[in-house]
Amino acid sequence: MGIQRIESVTYSIDDLDECVRFFEDFGLLLVERTADHAVLETLTGQTLHLETDPDGRLPAPVEDGPTLREVVWGVDTDEELTRLVAAAGKDREIRESADGVHHTVDETGFGVGLTRARPRPAPVTPRPANALGNVTRWNTALESIPQVHPLRMCHVALNIPKQGREEAVGFYTDRLGFRPTDVVEPMGVFMQAPGDDDQHTMLLCHRPDRAGVNHIAYEVPGFDDVVEGGNHMIERGWREARKLGRHTIGSNVFRFLHAPCGGRVEYAADMDRVDDTYETRVHETTPPHHIWALRTNRDQDGAAS
Repeated sequence: MGIQRIESVTYSIDDLDECVRFFEDFGLLLVERTADHAVLETLTGQTLHLETDPDGRLPAPVEDGPTLREVVWGVDTDEELTRLVAAAGKDREIRESADGVHHTVDETGFGVGLTRARPRPAPVTPRPANALGNVTRWNTALESIPQVHPLRMCHVALNIPKQGREEAVGFYTDRLGFRPTDVVEPMGVFMQAPGDDDQHTMLLCHRPDRAGVNHIAYEVPGFDDVVEGGNHMIERGWREARKLGRHTIGSNVFRFLHAPCGGRVEYAADMDRVDDTYETRVHETTPPHHIWALRTNRDQDGAAS
């Protein structure tokens, strides 16, 4: 098959304390910390690396300030890993590190890594829900979720310059096996990794003249986790980037927060799953960003109390 999932991401940052506090509030688990470095992880074992002093181990940043420097992709077999490393390195240097990760850069300059996937099971028991004719919760009241813990990083979205976008997309499709699922001609390309069943594992967003991190999405078990996770982050003093809603492309429920490491992070749930029978959709105009987004007139003058 090939690439299964995001295995790790690395950011270069300014304030380690602030970034660790953000991601612990967000629900990631701290597994390592030094004076200039920290590692946190999802429930399925993907790792987030925060570096204040990358010391030449990462490609040059594509934008100023704290930002995403590298995405490492997990591959299912040694044979596929060997094949993908050869394909990625046809015209660029590949460096293998002691931990078995093969490092290079994409057409935009973002770091790209390839390694064996090491998924860890994280069974999900959906919260029981009730509807007329479909009752699954009897004699039990729901309680709030004390701490949302993301199951996994489910997709990464990167901003790329509009000029050269075909070559940027081609690196991932022609060499790494990603499949376009939705091509939004004015905006960007949604792509699925060959071993994933989410509607998209990656999004390359066209921008007139700049590159940078857009966001990384983290799957949580359900709608309540998206709402309560976002509420908890606001209570902890972090700034919301987009109101609660449900995307048009992918159909997932979302809530975005500004992240001190650069870009945004997203709580996501209930994304479309698609298989090989899903044909690439090409949109000549950009569809609406969301099916719905939270609206309220609660705070307007004269609103009922």
